[in-house]
Amino acid sequence: VQLQASGGGLVQAGGSLRLSCATSGRTFNGYGMGWFRQVPGKEREFVAGISGSGRVTYSEDSVKGRFTISRDNAKNTIYLQMDSLKPEDTAVYYCAASSRATYSAVRQVRDYDYWGQGTQVTVSS
Repeated sequence: VQLQASGGGLVQAGGSLRLSCATSGRTFNGYGMGWFRQVPGKEREFVAGISGSGRVTYSEDSVKGRFTISRDNAKNTIYLQMDSLKPEDTAVYYCAASSRATYSAVRQVRDYDYWGQGTQVTVSS
């Protein structure tokens, strides 16, 4: 499974961005998908996840009500709509695929099998 993240950029606080993650390879809906983020000197942290069917989504508390994860299985793509962005959302964002997350919520980095290359999101104050 190959993953390609895109959509990052520079935005002012309060603005919005939509990240995309295009995948190729094995059966896309057989994998749960997730978005993570990382800042220099810190561990990669979970942001949001979605089941293989797309019916179940879950997210980290600090982004609830602001970020929305979704997927289009016909296009083999997931999205992260980020609204009301804050400077503390600045990070490199990674998409990832997990065979363990097809039906269950999975938040640990170690439980994801495949990773995209990351896309930088910078929120200015």
